[in-house]
Amino acid sequence: MIEARPAAAAAEVSRVRDAASREGTEVLASLGSSAAGLSVEEAAKRLAQLGPNAVRGHRARPGLVLLRQVRSPILILLFATAVVSSFVGEGVEATIIAVILLVSVGLGFVNEFRAERAADALHDRLRHTAVVVRGGERRQVDVTELVPGDVVALSVGTVVPADLRLIQVSGLACDESIVTGEAAAVTKSTAAVPAAGIGDLTCCALMGTVVHAGGGLGVVVATAGDTEFGRIAVGLAETEPQTEFQRGLGRFSVFLLVVALILTSVIFAAAILLGRPLIESLLFSLAIAVGITPQLLPAVVSTSLAAGSRALARRRVLVKRMVCIEDLGDLDLLVTDKTGTLTTGRIAFDRAVPVGSESADDVLLLGLLATDTDPAAPGQVGLNPLDEALWQAPGAAAAPLAAYHRLDVEPFDHERRRCTALSQAAGSDPIVVVKGAPESVLPLCDGTTADASAALSRLYEEGARVVAVASRPAPRIASLDSEAERGLVLRGFLAFSDAVKPGARESLDRLADLGVEVKIATGDGAVVAERLWAQLGRPNGGTLDGDAVDALGDPELAEAARAASIFARVSPEQKSRIVRVLRRKGRAVGFLGDGVNDALALHGADIGISVDSAVDVAKDAADVLLLEKDLGVLADGVTEGRRIFANTIKYVLMGTSSNFGNMFSASVASIVLPFLPMLPGQILLNNLLYDSSQLAIPTDHVDPEQLRAPAHWDIGAIRRFMLLFGPISSLFDFATFGLMLFALQAAPPEFRSGWFIESIATQTLIVFAVRTRRVPFLRSRASLPLTVAVLAVVAIGTWLPYSPLSGVLGFTPLPAPFLLALVGMVLAYLLLVEAAKVWYHARLVRPPSTPVRRRAYGHRVARRASRFTARSPRSGRGLPAPQSR
Repeated sequence: MIEARPAAAAAEVSRVRDAASREGTEVLASLGSSAAGLSVEEAAKRLAQLGPNAVRGHRARPGLVLLRQVRSPILILLFATAVVSSFVGEGVEATIIAVILLVSVGLGFVNEFRAERAADALHDRLRHTAVVVRGGERRQVDVTELVPGDVVALSVGTVVPADLRLIQVSGLACDESIVTGEAAAVTKSTAAVPAAGIGDLTCCALMGTVVHAGGGLGVVVATAGDTEFGRIAVGLAETEPQTEFQRGLGRFSVFLLVVALILTSVIFAAAILLGRPLIESLLFSLAIAVGITPQLLPAVVSTSLAAGSRALARRRVLVKRMVCIEDLGDLDLLVTDKTGTLTTGRIAFDRAVPVGSESADDVLLLGLLATDTDPAAPGQVGLNPLDEALWQAPGAAAAPLAAYHRLDVEPFDHERRRCTALSQAAGSDPIVVVKGAPESVLPLCDGTTADASAALSRLYEEGARVVAVASRPAPRIASLDSEAERGLVLRGFLAFSDAVKPGARESLDRLADLGVEVKIATGDGAVVAERLWAQLGRPNGGTLDGDAVDALGDPELAEAARAASIFARVSPEQKSRIVRVLRRKGRAVGFLGDGVNDALALHGADIGISVDSAVDVAKDAADVLLLEKDLGVLADGVTEGRRIFANTIKYVLMGTSSNFGNMFSASVASIVLPFLPMLPGQILLNNLLYDSSQLAIPTDHVDPEQLRAPAHWDIGAIRRFMLLFGPISSLFDFATFGLMLFALQAAPPEFRSGWFIESIATQTLIVFAVRTRRVPFLRSRASLPLTVAVLAVVAIGTWLPYSPLSGVLGFTPLPAPFLLALVGMVLAYLLLVEAAKVWYHARLVRPPSTPVRRRAYGHRVARRASRFTARSPRSGRGLPAPQSR
């Protein structure tokens, strides 16, 4: 791992600025390199001397994980109460609070640290590669193995892996917004630029920026922390922005603290007015404040997320941050590419279809002449999938490519959708060859025949991916210009196949069962996409092509996009715009893509999803990486996210309702009774036992209907639940008070013992009713660990007044009639709760179809900023995540 350079070194002129002021040949010579690159041996020697090309990145750090655990408002309240208890000499209370703190912080730390370590291990499996020229041959190497003097090849979508001095360009333009903040792509050249600012280095390509168009070669002048990006990244704070799930937890914690402060203040003021002892009143008030809060909420959440992270890891899903699991469960609309997701992704050359008098071999030869890389160059690496399939065609090896010399090329880009090459055979005039999407190439051709149109239609009907090939003689032309593509003659089509993926239909059915609607966004033609959609048995709500997208304003596009199932021939900007307008319709939009043209949409979606075989820019833009490109794996992720949220909400609802009821009862009783209804230490012990039973909630089963649609934080619903079920709990508390005071004539220790048992029984057993909308035990059963934990806590709470610890805790044994009456009250309580639950879900719960407010755009911007630091060699061989536009 390359650390930050010393301050003295940082003050010197950066290496890339120095290289920009000199000619390319001079820079090559100063680095001991040439256009043929370094030798393999020299590159290995420099790597051993200088270290890997990796900016210092985030890895799981125990100190930072621990800090995240202790900054919870709930735990801060606990700590303050423990300090006060210690100062006033209440050792029992302080000990109980210390145990609660240790359990909550300890469990949260262990689970989160384990999960981060697991995420690091998965990141270690990811690789970013670059195409370099070494010993005169092109080869792919890991980006961490780049050294100064290496010659790197750039193509569309490449994330620039180091600071480069450009020595050859062909229509090269780079998006440098990650470094300069400028949105517009910068056109590059090889001319030296003396005394230039960081945004004016037109003869250089900076680490972390993205090739927007064209291609070229550049020599590495700086790596790792010596790059312009490295200087920025090393100094970045590693604080990650909060997700919607975390902000929901934060709002909930603040809500509880407000309730606790109000209740505590009222109780303390009433006690003072009634002439109660100051210290006793203060401790009781603090115990009420602690009692109303679910102290182990951080531990329950981290346990749920850690369990989910491990479950997803087993299913080959990498979530970059644990809290993104819940965001994945939020998904209700997925826009996906089709290649590799709905199809096998193994693009194979099928056949060449000539037009007119051309032969199939001639069409294949012309197609090979118009690949992004020079056909005469040794080692065809770093190709796009279609060109790679073309080079692997059976007739490619026999094509007479050696007879041709490439004079100029304008590489493929996603705006033009074509590649144009100027080549010349010995003794012949040069020819211009254009290869690309038929919609892009045919308008450039003179006199396209009906036979050609019919051939193209047949290929589309067969579901083939089609590339058109056109050419014309170009005498006396030495380089490509604006006139080069005029007057072309269509020579034929190159057909590629990509079969429907086995299991794709079943995966779509699973997502539909989860309430996730799927739409296709592809660069292919409408006919191909529609045929695939029909093969998958999906109803087509309509197709929008790129021209239609451009013709519609945002409001009209939002309506059209909501109805459509297929977006065909769409550009990167159009994909991003489609995602943006769909999010405005109140949908939680995910985007699955792995190509250069998907990066914008991945950035713009609520949750970006890519695969480990994706291009670097797509992997860096994504929140979730699938180590297997399969929608079935994604369905597992959605299910896991919803299961985690459902179990978290179970704890929240139980904790707020029962805690509020108990503390309200204690507050009223403290004012009415001449003695405290429960000692502060007993209140804290009650909460410790109750919360301990709920640590098993992450293992609980979730009813299928809870997984069919995403759920969201709704403080209003939590408040309504608390205000309905809390008073029910208080009603039975008051019944217990009456039983103890009027039937059993209980003294204060007996009163406290009786209420302690009743309280722990009712607030713990309610889990079986609250955990499901169904009839508990009969139609929905809790998991075995949760059942055992709840029954064990009830047994312990009942045993304590009879245990050797009873005197220390302020308890005393109770007569058998009370226990019999308690059983009857608990059964009546659970029946009333069940009836109230049915009424609550029928009257007070918002229907699932009600739109919810989506996260703010600012969150997306903040989250993008968190991706700028590269991972170290031990943590994923990564690069700075780019800001593609």
